[in-house]
Amino acid sequence: MAMTSKERVRAAFSNNQPDRVPINYSANPGIDGRLKDHFGLEQDDHEGLRVVLGVDFRSVGARYTGPRLHEDIPKRGVIVDNWGVRRRRVEHDTGGYWDYCDFPLQDANEETVANWPMPSPDDFDYSRIADECKRFETYAINGSGGFGDIINGNGMLRGMEQTLVDLITDDPAGLLLADRRMDVRIEVARRNLEAAKGGIDFLWLGEDLGTQIGPIISMEIFRKHIRPRYQTYCDLAKAYDVYVMMHCCGSGSWAFEDFIEMGIHVVDTLQPEAKDMSPKYLKTTFGGRLAFHGCISTAGPVATGTVAETVDYCKQTLDIMMPGGGYCFAPTHSLQDNSPTENVVAMYATARAVGRY
Repeated sequence: MAMTSKERVRAAFSNNQPDRVPINYSANPGIDGRLKDHFGLEQDDHEGLRVVLGVDFRSVGARYTGPRLHEDIPKRGVIVDNWGVRRRRVEHDTGGYWDYCDFPLQDANEETVANWPMPSPDDFDYSRIADECKRFETYAINGSGGFGDIINGNGMLRGMEQTLVDLITDDPAGLLLADRRMDVRIEVARRNLEAAKGGIDFLWLGEDLGTQIGPIISMEIFRKHIRPRYQTYCDLAKAYDVYVMMHCCGSGSWAFEDFIEMGIHVVDTLQPEAKDMSPKYLKTTFGGRLAFHGCISTAGPVATGTVAETVDYCKQTLDIMMPGGGYCFAPTHSLQDNSPTENVVAMYATARAVGRY
């Protein structure tokens, strides 16, 4: 029998076999706009695109209603969010990014970090979450309230080099920044779960732990600084009986045994080019103990190949990851603007046609 999207995803997250492989979508603005043009949709019709592609996931969250905490720097073309993260536009051949710049807390001491303006969980509107869950009640709903993202998130404010030094040296300013950021996001997630009244299915967290060739930090540092902070998220999810999915770019499988112990159910991104991240290795080593979300490389045939090569690549991944269930078809990260529209269309058509049990 055909399942609802919610039933389908929950079956996969439980390492069971659904009626078909669940499908998810994430894309940069350029390819997202081209897909909407291809399907004859308005540029603001985000829901319409997800329906056309067969996406089984939706997200809900509280809207920030508090004061503006940091100001933009128009003369330099720098935009600043409410965490104080500064970004500037960097163009490239196929589009552009808002890249991080300035790193205003790079040299900050503990007192400066303690007084740095950040959003308060009280300054979010949670009143619409139950209605949003009702609207998307047949879909699998993410209600995380924020990734967590200690290394990247701190790096946006302190720079990546200082952030890694902080973890190595136990720098109190860097650790305080991580704790302040995490505390806000965890409390927002808790209030999202409370407001949803059972409508949320999973929390989607994230911490990039690998380069393409190996770990970015040691297991000792992971267990000292990263794991305990995410354990709080995992305990929250357990209290509300929801799944936990961890986004982890690069070579991250070295930490997956710890993920299992922590109560993480699903691992996301799964860049197949990185060390010990091939579909075969992941399925053989962790299949049945972790579910998988991703594995369709945004740097592979979808971006660089033909339509036929894209179809073959997606089929090969499905052939490896599908048996026994526990797999959700998704790009390894946001689809990039250098991906030909026809390849992305073929990617999702293959998932819908081939991903049936």
